[in-house]
Amino acid sequence: MTPQNEIGTLNGINTQGKTRKPAVDSNQRGFKRRTAFIIVEYAVKEGVFRDIIKNIGPGGIFIGTQRAIASDQDIVLKFPLFSFEETIEVKGRIARSGSHGFAVTLDTPIETLMAKDGRFRDIVHEIDRK
Repeated sequence: MTPQNEIGTLNGINTQGKTRKPAVDSNQRGFKRRTAFIIVEYAVKEGVFRDIIKNIGPGGIFIGTQRAIASDQDIVLKFPLFSFEETIEVKGRIARSGSHGFAVTLDTPIETLMAKDGRFRDIVHEIDRK
């Protein structure tokens, strides 16, 4: 038996007689997402916290955290998007949560995130904060 068969692999490959489904199926999303690195403040039933947006799209956000945040609850998020001087506030629902963070489905899509040609507009990145 090869080491790969012993350990198994991810993303829909049959390993050791079992098929594992990918953690996120990009086909389930209504919108594309892009990588991000933005500090976000959010309020959930566990409290108010600050963590990092890891990816963002018009219809959803993934927040990287090691906090235990319950799925299937409302969330309010505040963060800069196009300028550090201006924050936006959006509301949504936590779709899934895991050991590396949680995914949020937004109540109302951030339509301004996409340019008319279908590409993402430029957004802030914490490395550029002065």
